[in-house]
Amino acid sequence: MVVPLLSLLPGERGIVVDLRGGPNFRSRLYAMGLAPGAVVRVLENYPRGPLIVEVGGTRIALGKGMAARVFVRKL
Repeated sequence: MVVPLLSLLPGERGIVVDLRGGPNFRSRLYAMGLAPGAVVRVLENYPRGPLIVEVGGTRIALGKGMAARVFVRKL
């Protein structure tokens, strides 16, 4: 099932399948390691504040708006 990254709970993992945004949005996420095929694990998803994820052993903080435009297939 493909869902926005924002909807995953802490501890859940997914594979990035789509980045819905313009070229600047995509290049910014590619630079952080969030590209199609990358495995991402949610560490923290607070009601307010950023979403903390782990990609390739690196922790990344994403704003809610960005996380809502990253689509993953749940593992």
